[in-house]
Amino acid sequence: MIAWLLTPLHYEYMLKAIWVSAAVGGVCALLSCFVTLKGWSLMGDALSHAIVPGVSLAYLAKLPFSIGAFVSGMLAAGLMGWLKARTALREDAIIGVVFTTFFAAGVLLISLFPSNISLKTIVFGNILGISDQDILQLVIIAAITCLIIALKWKDLVLFIFDPNQAKALGLNTTVLNFTLLSLLAATAIAALQTVGACLVVAMLVTPGATAYLLTDRFPTMMLIAMGIGIFTSVFGAYISYFLNGSTGGCIVTFQVILFLLALIFAPRHGLFAQHKLKRQVSL
Repeated sequence: MIAWLLTPLHYEYMLKAIWVSAAVGGVCALLSCFVTLKGWSLMGDALSHAIVPGVSLAYLAKLPFSIGAFVSGMLAAGLMGWLKARTALREDAIIGVVFTTFFAAGVLLISLFPSNISLKTIVFGNILGISDQDILQLVIIAAITCLIIALKWKDLVLFIFDPNQAKALGLNTTVLNFTLLSLLAATAIAALQTVGACLVVAMLVTPGATAYLLTDRFPTMMLIAMGIGIFTSVFGAYISYFLNGSTGGCIVTFQVILFLLALIFAPRHGLFAQHKLKRQVSL
């Protein structure tokens, strides 16, 4: 029985998939705390889809996919900001129009210029077939993201909770906003290979949302979110071998299960706790 359970660990591609998934899960979870508090869930979804045409153009230009994806993501973010400042459209409408436009452009480019880029891989990910070059790219992105957050997390937290106070204290809120957007775009690129464009937003929101229900302290929230992200990524990649299913699908499914458990049983913000509090107040 034990030998059967250890079977996935006998294959190099599974070991690679497990530790790469853990790295992506941890970084996405760390950033998800900022995304959750800033209310940028739709922004994460938009950037994860907006990088698709960048991947296509980078392939045609024989450039690293990460460069094309990052430029495409930042162009989409800039366009959303420009439209928000110059039109009366609601932010959710702007995000919806921009990310669907970029995603459609990516699909069109892939169909017009057939290549070894698989649309299925971009949309759903392929962690089991990740190359050493992609792993190096992922490690660099993860390291830079963690370093910036470690150095600037207090400024970023103040910017998230009270931009006016941050500006009054002399912080450059424009730079902080661009920094957060850049980290979000870079992390979406890193997660693209693991879970694909469709599920990136789940990894960028769910761990932070779960941790938010479990604590009122931001440092603790980051630790809980990272623990959730790493655990679900490792377990999801591991169990996908036995289920013969999508690695990204397994990872996100386990994250959602933990979120639902927290939503129901969280000691202060769970549904049971809220119901109990309402009964005590009514009495």
